[in-house]
Amino acid sequence: MQTLIIINDPPYGTERLYNGLRLAHVLLKREGEVTVFLMGDAVSGAKAGQKTPDGFYNAERMIKRVTTKGRVLLCGTCMDARGLTDEEVVKGAERSTMDALAEATEQADKVLVF
Repeated sequence: MQTLIIINDPPYGTERLYNGLRLAHVLLKREGEVTVFLMGDAVSGAKAGQKTPDGFYNAERMIKRVTTKGRVLLCGTCMDARGLTDEEVVKGAERSTMDALAEATEQADKVLVF
């Protein structure tokens, strides 16, 4: 089963990115194919070097876990709007496009939006 998870919200302040990444991780454990597409403020969750308080989740670490077996794509236009460069993102996360999102949507068995 191929699942596409689209996340729009910022990494902190709401829990949509947190919950979307948690679901992606569980689906990958079940041997599913997962693509996570981060749009809008969600792209900042892929910024490398995050330091969160002890006991608080860390979006960077969660994204790294997804990239070990799945794909994490970042809206390039959204990255540019936030001044986020390719060199600043988590290894394994990829700058992407709306065309790639359209293709992933067509190929997915399920599309979930957070």
